[in-house]
Amino acid sequence: MLKYVHTNIVARDWKKLARFYIEVFNCEPVPPERDLKGDWLDRLTALKNARIQGVHLRLPGYPNGPTLEIFQYNQTIDSDTQPAVNRPGLAHLAFLVDDVEFYCRKLVEHGGSLLGEIVATTVEGVGVLTVAYAKDPEQNIVEIQNWK
Repeated sequence: MLKYVHTNIVARDWKKLARFYIEVFNCEPVPPERDLKGDWLDRLTALKNARIQGVHLRLPGYPNGPTLEIFQYNQTIDSDTQPAVNRPGLAHLAFLVDDVEFYCRKLVEHGGSLLGEIVATTVEGVGVLTVAYAKDPEQNIVEIQNWK
């Protein structure tokens, strides 16, 4: 069996970041909240006295599908390197919406920010894509898109 399960974001403040995704993109918490610790977690993470707190969020449109896992470690490594759309590795989360401008405004109202502009382009054989890159309150990149 092979099944995609979740995408993880390590947050500075898991409750605040989860609230952002719940309020902006209608994600739903999947109980229970996690409070993980113990020898098994130390062995798994190779961190001494690791503790992880957080929640899984059900993504809109997927009642039984993969979740967005937002976790906060009791010990983190801060980096001066901010997420970027062209940096190798995980670059962004994408949401298909009915109104890109509405969701961009909602994202900004809840502590996010736009990265560039809202643009529209025709993709030959597919349709018209209206799309924006933005950042959540912890600077993770989010793509908001619509196809006509």
